[in-house]
Amino acid sequence: MIVQVRICVPAELSEVTLRTCREQAGTAEVALVLGGSVVPEGDLIEVHIPRESVEELLEKLGVLKVQEKGSIVVSMPELVLSRRADAAERAAPGDGADALIWDEVSRQTGEDSRLTWSYLAFLVLATQLAAIGIVNDSPIAIVGAMAVGPEFGPLAALAVALARRQWALGRRAALALAVGFPVAMLLAALTAWLSVPLGLFPRDTLDTGSAVEFIYHPGPYSLIVAVLAGTAGMLSVIGRRSAALIGVFISVTTVPAAGYVAVALVLGEFQKAAGSALQLLLNLVGIVAAAVAVLLFYRVVTRRLPESTARTLRRQLRRTRG
Repeated sequence: MIVQVRICVPAELSEVTLRTCREQAGTAEVALVLGGSVVPEGDLIEVHIPRESVEELLEKLGVLKVQEKGSIVVSMPELVLSRRADAAERAAPGDGADALIWDEVSRQTGEDSRLTWSYLAFLVLATQLAAIGIVNDSPIAIVGAMAVGPEFGPLAALAVALARRQWALGRRAALALAVGFPVAMLLAALTAWLSVPLGLFPRDTLDTGSAVEFIYHPGPYSLIVAVLAGTAGMLSVIGRRSAALIGVFISVTTVPAAGYVAVALVLGEFQKAAGSALQLLLNLVGIVAAAVAVLLFYRVVTRRLPESTARTLRRQLRRTRG
């Protein structure tokens, strides 16, 4: 899994940055284009490196303050045919699928955590589908709601914010959850309230639905499922695996629980509504806690940049400044 790192640096930082890239363990190729950057003025450096070596290189470039003076772009080519790249992957420690790039995780979760109209629309649609599945005792509709639910993004962002103390990201994710779920539940309740007089479902519908009983019966397995979902979700972010199926797993008891609260309140089933609300709360907390635990585990087991290396880079940076 080869990654391309494109670095734009001012001329005075070019030499030390180039040396750092060439000396990075696992580097397959390094290209330099003098004066290749017009705005801002500077040089372009392109590096091909295994994914498992990217985080260490980014830490070194951070010490050199490259992202402040220039820019760093990390991308993943679709296909790389190179014996040097193959040898670099074999030489790099670890495996690319298990490599954690912190900036990548923060950026990805940050983009998915914003309170946007599309996020609200998907959450409203998912909650409506869940409510339809509940009143019709339809597991298929509930699974459809799980597939549509977009709450995975804010939950993952909240976990990253807690693990890295990025409070701005945490506030944005918390806002998306705090606004999105109440709005979706309110609209689902309104739909249910309008449906009862129309005879679309009877008032005792919650007494006959056997397929949805798990939604309002919080228990030990509710927390276990939440922990498993949070773990799987964060591993999918780290490993760049498909988030679609993971999103279904995350929504096992979040979106259906939100829909059940709305329907139960309209039908006067306050005890079931309270149980479902507790289910929702347990799962949100469990998912975030498990995701944070995964990130902290990776922080412990991932090799960090030695302080001696950081001091050496700082001395080189001071010499370039004269």
